[in-house]
Amino acid sequence: MSKPLLLVVDDIFVNRILLAEIISEINCECKLASNGKEAIEKLRTQKFDMVLMDIEMPVMNGLETTKYIRTEMEESIANTPIVALTAHNPDDFFDEFNAAGFDELVTKPYLINKIKDIVERFVVKKSRI
Repeated sequence: MSKPLLLVVDDIFVNRILLAEIISEINCECKLASNGKEAIEKLRTQKFDMVLMDIEMPVMNGLETTKYIRTEMEESIANTPIVALTAHNPDDFFDEFNAAGFDELVTKPYLINKIKDIVERFVVKKSRI
């Protein structure tokens, strides 16, 4: 059985590396993108089990990218779990996150247990069904 493949989308290099290390520690693989446009290109060419999407990015931010994925891409891609990554207070942006179509929200700092719990909830349990 292959390891779950996650797409990490964040414009900050250090955040991408940190998340890649965490994902490796929880026995998953990942690909990296630095903005929403890159993420969409990667989603068109490869099947991902989950997307971890930063909100604040240049070119195409996380809200715009998630809305595009949910409304403009084929169903198999549009139904991929997408988790928002943010340093913002989630209470301040809940309606926007909800409207964009995120499945979940994780606030910084990224902790291994937070990421592991999210992956287990959306990827590991789904693959056992």
